[in-house]
Amino acid sequence: MFIYLSKKIAIPNNIRLKCVSWNKDQGFIACGGEDGLLKVLKLDTQTDDAKLKGLAAPSNLSMNQTLEGHSGAVQVVTWNEQYQKLTTSDQNGLIIVWMLYKGSWYEEMINNRNKSVVRSMSWNADGQKICIVYEDGAVIVGSVDGNRIWGKELKGIQLAHVAWSPDSKILLFGMANGEIHIYDNQGNFIMRMALSCLVNVTGGARSLVPWNGGQRGARLPLPGPLTPLRPSRE
Repeated sequence: MFIYLSKKIAIPNNIRLKCVSWNKDQGFIACGGEDGLLKVLKLDTQTDDAKLKGLAAPSNLSMNQTLEGHSGAVQVVTWNEQYQKLTTSDQNGLIIVWMLYKGSWYEEMINNRNKSVVRSMSWNADGQKICIVYEDGAVIVGSVDGNRIWGKELKGIQLAHVAWSPDSKILLFGMANGEIHIYDNQGNFIMRMALSCLVNVTGGARSLVPWNGGQRGARLPLPGPLTPLRPSRE
């Protein structure tokens, strides 16, 4: 097993990127950055012959589309692989849902709560629901067709990340102070996760809250195959 540089892609005008997300099923890469930059890239699939020979053949871009719609820095991008949708949000709180139509990405829906900044978004495993968390503690769960399912205000909490369990029964909320809180899929609090990496740590901030795959549900008090990361001190 070896790793090699397949493609180096330059961003126009040296615009700084803020986020990137890979659609592993269809091979798209979404990247967002300052000044409303949002691009969707796709590399050509390597041929079977090259794979067999173990060749590090140069890859060409089969898609390099700039998506227009954001004016502020794009800070969150997340894929709905089941429904071929891309959801993005910028520093002004604007959320845009993009859809793939005849080989290109088009704006499908927009939303702006006009109160706070989106910190994280996550689609559940079957792509039917999205959970959006705002910095001010607001949580919104919506459906793939744009309808609001439920909303909740978590007072006095600064949210940073969200992740669904593989069976869509549990939501993990990562806080700015590094804590992880567990809720059910209706927004009811279950428990706070005990993390050994937070012991004797002050001023930590969680970097990411990924849930490590698998299709089976979680059994509390051990909330499934979670991959906890050590909190940063930034």
